[in-house]
Amino acid sequence: MGANYVFSLQPTFTQGLILGQLSILALLVFVLKYLFMDSTKYPFETTTYQPRMNNDSIMRSQKVYQVSNEGGSNKVDESAEWLNMLLHQIAGTYRSKLRNDLSGAEGDEVARKRVEDYANRIRPASFLDPIVVHSVDFGSSAPHLSNGRRVLRAQSSDEPPEIEFDVNYVDSLSVSLSTSYLFNYPMPLFARLPVALTISLSLFKSSITITPPLHNSPAPTLTFSISPTFTLDLTTMSLMGSRAKLANVPKLHDLIQHQVHRVLAAKGVWKVVLPGLATVDEVKNEMTDAVS
Repeated sequence: MGANYVFSLQPTFTQGLILGQLSILALLVFVLKYLFMDSTKYPFETTTYQPRMNNDSIMRSQKVYQVSNEGGSNKVDESAEWLNMLLHQIAGTYRSKLRNDLSGAEGDEVARKRVEDYANRIRPASFLDPIVVHSVDFGSSAPHLSNGRRVLRAQSSDEPPEIEFDVNYVDSLSVSLSTSYLFNYPMPLFARLPVALTISLSLFKSSITITPPLHNSPAPTLTFSISPTFTLDLTTMSLMGSRAKLANVPKLHDLIQHQVHRVLAAKGVWKVVLPGLATVDEVKNEMTDAVS
């Protein structure tokens, strides 16, 4: 009779096999839960790791893209310089406004808090703990335009001309943050996997179509349309785990770059409010009136 049961007082091969598999599974769960994951609500308060910006990796030399002076190409480059100056001024104004026109540590904190609030508004709360943004860098440069050419297409007389440029953007744009990925199996909040990231821009390269505002527009904006085949290179530094840490996981970098690329491609068209000529609310109202 005893041989008909899986477990009996007499050890059998089947019992040993089952116990061996259960012990391996238990050991695997123990390693994942207590070595790489964290069951506490605030894992970065109980670990020695503190995310830190790597200035050598993030700060990059500002590349200047020039067009060859042969065959009149220099004239094209010179014709774009006024627009490059305008873009630099617009970028500087936006950076200042994101800091509430404050300088130093006070302005840094305002910018950090704004990015953190936005990140937590869009995060999937069922999969991620609240996101803590440790620092942000909005850069100091602006996209550099070159090789301007007029877009030839049927347009009405009251529509502004469209100009296409090649754009290259290299800057110290970066964000450093930490959060935890939530594991809800086999039970809700079974464990947390702490993740710390520093994401910085290496290169954005694309062709871009710029449409100037209508001469009678009450809220002038520049409209930028990027090519769907743009190039985006990000640098990602990451740490995953609580006590034992996995550094710079390639799959995580690929996932982040893919998601950022997808968001930019889906957006496609960007309207930039010209500082001093219009406000964001005025532009929103004009767009609502145009749709209705």
